[in-house]
This record gives sequence, C-alpha cells and structure tokens, in this order.
Amino acid sequence: MVSPRYTVPTAIEPALELVRKYNIPGPRYTSYPTAPQFSAEIDRTALLTEVKRDNADASTPLSLYFHLPFCESLCWYCGCNTVITRRLASAGEYVDLLIKELELTAPLLDPRRPVTQLHFGGGTPTFLPPAEIDRLAHAIHRLFTFSADAEISVEIDPRRLTQEHVAAFRRLGCNRASLGVQDTNPQVQVAIHRWQPLELTTQAIAWLRAAGYQSVSVDLIYGLPLQTTESFAQTLDEVIALNPDRLAVFSYAHVPWIKPAQKIFDDRQQLPTTEVKLAMLNTATQKLVAAGYAQIGMDHFARPEDELAVAFVEGTLHRNFQGYTTRAGASLYGFGMSSISQTDGSFRQNYKDLPEYIDAINAGRLPIERGYLLSEDDRRRRTIVTDIMCARGLDFARLSQQLGLDFAATYATELNGLDDLVADGLVVRSESGIDVTPLGRLFVRIIAMRFDAHLAKQRSGFSKVV
Repeated sequence: MVSPRYTVPTAIEPALELVRKYNIPGPRYTSYPTAPQFSAEIDRTALLTEVKRDNADASTPLSLYFHLPFCESLCWYCGCNTVITRRLASAGEYVDLLIKELELTAPLLDPRRPVTQLHFGGGTPTFLPPAEIDRLAHAIHRLFTFSADAEISVEIDPRRLTQEHVAAFRRLGCNRASLGVQDTNPQVQVAIHRWQPLELTTQAIAWLRAAGYQSVSVDLIYGLPLQTTESFAQTLDEVIALNPDRLAVFSYAHVPWIKPAQKIFDDRQQLPTTEVKLAMLNTATQKLVAAGYAQIGMDHFARPEDELAVAFVEGTLHRNFQGYTTRAGASLYGFGMSSISQTDGSFRQNYKDLPEYIDAINAGRLPIERGYLLSEDDRRRRTIVTDIMCARGLDFARLSQQLGLDFAATYATELNGLDDLVADGLVVRSESGIDVTPLGRLFVRIIAMRFDAHLAKQRSGFSKVV
C-alpha cells in the first residue's frame, strides 16, 4: 500500500478536467449504508433487539453524541439540523428532554461499558447557559462510566462563547473543541450571514488553551459566496497563525432543495466556479502541508504528533457521523432531535422535527423516527468503504482474511468497474490491492461509490463530491 501518505496532491491543472468529469453528487460516507437508506417502516422491536445484542459484551466501548440544535441566527450556508431562536428558556426545557431520553435509554445499556468518546454538536452547544451544561453533565456522569483517556469534545461558535461556557464544558470533562470559523474575510462573512471578527476566534482559542483543552480544531469551508483563491489563502494564513492542532477543510455542500436558505446564493450568483473551488482546495492543501500538517482522509489535517495523524499512519483511523476519529469499535448512542445511533448491525435516527421529538419523550417513548438493519453484505461493504475513506486503499489479502472470502473474486465486478479511475490516474491497481493516488484523493468519494450497493436506488439529496 502507498506509504507515507503525507505527499501533496497534484496541482490544479491536470485535475480540472477530471473534476468536470467526476464532480457528481455523492455521499460523504460518514456511515455505510448512508442515511437516505434509513426507513420509517423499520421494525422497532428488531432495532431494540440489536441494542440488546450490542450490550451482550460489557467490554465494548461506547461513543455518545448529544445534538444541541439551537442557534440565535441562521448561517445561510448551513446544512445542519438547527432550531433558530433567541428564547433562552428553550435551553433548560431541552436539557429536561435530554435527561428524560437518557433515563429511557439507560436501562437498555450495560452500565459497565466504558465511554471512550463523547461529542456535543449542533446547532450551537454554547447556546446552553453554563448552569444547564452543569445539569446535563451531572446526568451524563450519573449514568455512564468514562475511560481514563476518553475523548470529550464540543463544537463551539466563538460568537456565542464566554469563559463561563469554556469552564462549564471543562468541568463536564471536555478536552477537545472544534471552532466554526469557515472564513475570516469580512465580505464573505456578510454574504453568508455569519459576522465573526478574527479577534473572537483568537480569544476563544486562548480561553480554551488556558482552561486545559488538549486539542483545538478549526473548521473552514471553501466554495462559499464571494470567496476567491486569494481571499481564502489569506484566511488560511490567518488561521495557521493561530496554531490549531487540527483543521477540517470542507467543500461547501450546496443543497438548496433541502436547505432553502441557500437559494439566496443562487439568486445573487455569488458562488465560486468549479475552477476556483479546485484552486482553493489546492491552495489549502499546499499551505497546510507546508505549515507542517499531515493530510488525513479527504478533508482533515492534523499535526503529525496528533493522535488522528498517528492513527492514520498506523492504519487504525475510523470514520463515523462525527467525521474522522481514533475511537474505532465503539457503539454510537445519540441523544436529542435528529441524532443517529449505530450498533454493529443497525442504525436508528431520532425525530428531526422538534415537536415530534418532544411528544415522544413526554409520552415515555424512545424518539425513533427511522432506522436500518444491516445485512451481511452491508457489513462487508462497510469495511470496504471505510478502508477507502480512511486508509486510501484496499489490501486484498487482509480483507480476504477479515471478511472470510476471496476478496478479489467476490468483488471482481466492482474492481473491474474501476477501469476508468485507473486510466485517469486516480487509482493504482495491482494483484495485491488498490491504492488511491495523490490525485485520487480529490475523488475518494467517487472511488467509495463504486462499492456502494445502494447508490443506484438513491442518488438525490447529495452534494457534489468536489
């Protein structure tokens, strides 16, 4: 397999023609099968049977996710499940619901299982006042046991952050934080309805480091309205100067048929062209690698000593609904509206509509809206897709042993279907496996899609891959 994997991808010129050829809608593969396969017709008894099976081994670790959906204002690019409100009482009412959901779920779980990962996402988790964070923390620690090295992280909006928030999440145990920045250019910030002076981000990072957070990550987005290659280069320089431990550099997902607020960008014709988006991605990769960051997966960068970078090199990197992670093998239990839970054999998703979520909790029911039970073929393909997304390749001998079959023979159709990707220099294929080339990293989602058995039935709803 290709190693080391820290080389810089091929520059823009040879890639542009390939982007035009392959830049089609496709999943980000934070799961396999992907969320569009989840069904409201799922047998809920069968889902709970999977939860029972998942708790047969007390040594299996847990990953917890809490969706805190509230934001005071809408960022027009946002694709998250949010609730826009300035009614601060909503925070306490929602924490009441989360505690009730925890108490409904706890009897289904073995209390001896160690929590190795906990993540607070949104929305804006810091919409919660510090007192409500403390109240939620008490409930979580009352019901769960954490491993000594648990990764506990929170998404932070620097515009809504106080030192009291930083301290409250630290009391809960948070040791990692990711900051939404997206772009530091004032014109871009106005265009996306997210005014965030660089001083706020600088202050937030200083507070987090002073409070003892072990890792600080920054999220950026390329492809936003009014962005240029030059302006995004300045954003990168300003963020690199803040010395974050990790960066996520996402392609803007333009899905106005799902998120109507994004239609304003079409109306104003402000979005960068494909050529400019590719140039921005190339600039980001060049600058971050030159600054000493290792490129991880398809959109993450980390200091070489960071455990994410170490896991990438050692082949233990994992991917779940929170993105790239080092906590493989953990069952995911999500709480709050729209949150997703995952065991080895199932997915289940809570109601995405807040009133429906409230009604279910108040009725004493788990707020399950949709779910999916994995087949044996799904499990095998999940392993394949994960290897492509995390390891940038497939080792046929290892997969044959792991899956209990002749990999090359079983998936001969899919492997033969890579001919165009091989011819275009995106994949190198040999008798022992396939490797994603530096150029192919731009199209890793396309490569994974070739092994997706469900994709022909569900192509709508996805953003373009670049």
